[in-house]
Amino acid sequence: MSNDITDSGSGSGSTQGTGGRPGVTLVLGATGKTGRRVLARLRLRGTPVRPASRSSPTRFDWSEPGGWDTALRGVTAVYVVPPSVPGPVHAFATRAEAAGVRHLVLLSGHGADRWGDSAFGLDMRSAEDAVRRSGLGWTVLRAANFNQNFDEDVFHAPLLSGGLALPAGPVPEPFVDLEDVADVAAAVLAEPDRHAGRTYELTGPRALTFAEAVELIARASGRPLTFTRVSPDAYTAALVGEGLGEEEARHVAEMFVMMERQNISGTEDGVATVLGRAPRNFEEYVVRAAAAGAWRRRP
Repeated sequence: MSNDITDSGSGSGSTQGTGGRPGVTLVLGATGKTGRRVLARLRLRGTPVRPASRSSPTRFDWSEPGGWDTALRGVTAVYVVPPSVPGPVHAFATRAEAAGVRHLVLLSGHGADRWGDSAFGLDMRSAEDAVRRSGLGWTVLRAANFNQNFDEDVFHAPLLSGGLALPAGPVPEPFVDLEDVADVAAAVLAEPDRHAGRTYELTGPRALTFAEAVELIARASGRPLTFTRVSPDAYTAALVGEGLGEEEARHVAEMFVMMERQNISGTEDGVATVLGRAPRNFEEYVVRAAAAGAWRRRP
């Protein structure tokens, strides 16, 4: 029997709803990189869940607030993947509180309070402000760049073509595995009161430069992959040429500018604090993805 329900079922460690019934956990971005992983873990725990996205049976779109109340009905906790623009999470938190939600778990970016005046991440910083100012319990998960960006997202297609060109230099990044992010999110959602008011910085066990990451992928996949450092403007132009909107392309490029000048390259203990174990290392990820054929040449 599915646990994608609103008012029945049994939940292991789930927040109680009205009348002593297990509360429902709403997972936003349920078809996305983190959302689908969090959803699977909550289902396995027996937690009553409601997946929501633009393509889910329960539709959720940040640009269509008229549909939010339906998604929030009977919900006690929400996994929040913020929109790419600042602002909407403030209104969402107000609506969530009115609907009886008790806890928000927000996905944000590593070291967001150290990004200074960078134009990057205004969306995530606005979302953090929204959950903290709400009258709800909250937990913020600040994740470093995902390992899986190399096989599921923006870095994948260039690697299939033989190399990666980024405005990234010698400052390393403490890449984190999405499986660890999802494990942390599920653990927090299962016992939200235990993690209320906490901000967890989620990184891998060591930092790597992008050049080092590509070298490890090349070795595991058996392909002669290259890494080239380019300017932010050249990278923006390349992304636009691949079909990305110019504003979004500049936002991605600005991330690398911020990473080079801000002190966010260190590793953190958020994964170990929540899970009681060390985070997965980048080599483990590369072996799994290479064995699955992530970087195999397409016919």
